[in-house]
Amino acid sequence: MSRIPSHIIDEIMNTARIEEVLGEYVQLKKSGSNFKGLSPFTEERTPSFMVSPAKQIFKCFSTGKGGTAVTFLMELEQFSYPEALRWLAERYNIQLPEEKPLTPEEQAELSERESLQIINSYARDFFANSIKNSSEGKTIGFSYFKERGFTEQTIDKFQLGYCPRNEKSFTETAVENGYKQKYLEQLGLTKTSNGRRFDFFSGRVMFPIHSVSGKVLGFGGRTLQTDKKIAKYFNSPESILYDKSKVLYGIYFAKSEIIKQDNCFLVEGYTDVISMAQSGVENVVSSSGTSLTKGQIKLIQRYTQNITVLYDSDPAGIKASFRGIDLLLEEGLSVKVCLFPEGEDPDSFAKSHSTEELKKYLEENQKDFVGFKTDVLLKGTENDPIQRAGLIKEIVGSIALIPDSITRSVYLKQTAAQFDFKEQTLLNELNVIRRKALNNPRKRTTQPPSSPSSTSSSTSSLTGPPNYEDEGEIPIEAFGEIPNEVVKKIDSNKRDFYDQEFDLIRILVLYGSRAIEIESSLENKEEAPYDVSVAELIIFELDRDELQFHNPLFQKIYSLCQQGLKEDVFYEPARFLRNEDNEIVKFVTDILSPRHELSRQWLLSYKIETTEEVHKMAQAVKESLYAFKNSVIMRRIQDIQEELQNLDPNDVEKLTVLIKEQMLLEKIKSAFAHQLGRIII
Repeated sequence: MSRIPSHIIDEIMNTARIEEVLGEYVQLKKSGSNFKGLSPFTEERTPSFMVSPAKQIFKCFSTGKGGTAVTFLMELEQFSYPEALRWLAERYNIQLPEEKPLTPEEQAELSERESLQIINSYARDFFANSIKNSSEGKTIGFSYFKERGFTEQTIDKFQLGYCPRNEKSFTETAVENGYKQKYLEQLGLTKTSNGRRFDFFSGRVMFPIHSVSGKVLGFGGRTLQTDKKIAKYFNSPESILYDKSKVLYGIYFAKSEIIKQDNCFLVEGYTDVISMAQSGVENVVSSSGTSLTKGQIKLIQRYTQNITVLYDSDPAGIKASFRGIDLLLEEGLSVKVCLFPEGEDPDSFAKSHSTEELKKYLEENQKDFVGFKTDVLLKGTENDPIQRAGLIKEIVGSIALIPDSITRSVYLKQTAAQFDFKEQTLLNELNVIRRKALNNPRKRTTQPPSSPSSTSSSTSSLTGPPNYEDEGEIPIEAFGEIPNEVVKKIDSNKRDFYDQEFDLIRILVLYGSRAIEIESSLENKEEAPYDVSVAELIIFELDRDELQFHNPLFQKIYSLCQQGLKEDVFYEPARFLRNEDNEIVKFVTDILSPRHELSRQWLLSYKIETTEEVHKMAQAVKESLYAFKNSVIMRRIQDIQEELQNLDPNDVEKLTVLIKEQMLLEKIKSAFAHQLGRIII
């Protein structure tokens, strides 16, 4: 792939709005000057994911991840750096330089993931082209979709296709075009038997399965044969691209409407999604015939906490799905259920009714899960007290899964009224169930919420995400914190040295381009003070004394600043954030905000004035330089002491040299403690 020019990267980064990009993946709510939401990287119920539009960065306090829109896409979508930039360029209509087609040699150099992604995209285009331009595809595939009531626009939107049986095979064409057979087999597109290779989806209409960003992860293929011995649907096997437990069919097309409607409709199959979307209900996804998983629920939670499960009238299927509803409740979602009339499913009902009729039916026939579950299980138990008792116990068991105590209380009251039971009796049963779950870690799939007092704001980066309130200015915690995983690698007796390096590189990154006033040299006391940039001063002082950073990341950042100074380029935070190195981007993100962001309204109300570091920059730079150089001396003194302990007592010459060096270093260290006007080493 050709490299994207730096001026185009600048344009992409300046144009892309992080709150818009991440808003397609996470349901964000305004919180002061920032946005907050549930982390897309881990399971949580308290929002710890923060987005700063002003700084164009995000921070996930649950996992420690942070960065820009580019690094977010790289982390969540497993994009390469160029892929993330290209995605943003397309999102914001930024023209990229023309790229030459990949040669077979260049293609061979791509990573496995990139190769698999390219093949999936090629397969999607092949199947879509087949349905439009091959005689078999038009006669069989296109005709099938038209008979199902799908318009040509819908077929194009969902990229539906056909894998030919009798014409030139997909596998044969792909291999001729230079795609490796081992990757075709890895993706499940090609199978090999007795030395013969063939298309796995031969003769099937194809449903591409997309990621949230629109990348093709795999395929579903439906046979058009009536032979009951042949499986109606084949799905791609799991691969490094496709984890079916974390994928929902249709999420790419539905995400914006889910956010807009603050509700997600969950259906069973591909055609249910497509028919409803074509009928104007676009906030709909499918678990693609698999049992609902926590990973899929988490995907829904990025966009909404409200879900409506749509069922046809098959009683056996409904009862089998109760586990999925319980899982939704357990994850804290607000769950409603809608049952279609007998003989109807979301696909058929959407086709036979207008958009207004469909929306009206969904609105008027939604029930909360308690009412729905009761109606389903109550049938046939009217005259059987034991069965009714079992039914009540099962419903209370579902209520017990709900993490929010107020919601549990509301549902419990509703159930007690419906069955004419004492509420306290049901509460006792609920408490028994919850106690058993808490005392049995193997069965407990969620942790009870911790009390707010268990998390101290001063140690949030170590003990977990802070418990944010919904109003007021949100504290941006842990920016500038030393990453926990890094701290563990530092010996306790080396920690201070790390701290001094951290502080100096922090100042260099945040304020390198700022000018400060420094005094003239001792030899020219009569000269007036002069201005110099923070970066120039720090780099001059360290280069003069041939000092380097002990920490590899800090040295990498320092080298960038050195090179920039030679080229008359000052590295400001925004420039670091455009770096291809995710480690650098994360570090800069972590230090871009203060540990706490004070509410401006609070400061004005109490007439409090604060002195920011930037207002005393010259002093801050000098103190940091002294501390850094002092740490170098302390490190050397420590090394000398270790050498002395292990030195042969008879080696008088070596002993004398080491003691003299230590005495000199102690004098310099003492000078550092008393001098803040000059830099000496």
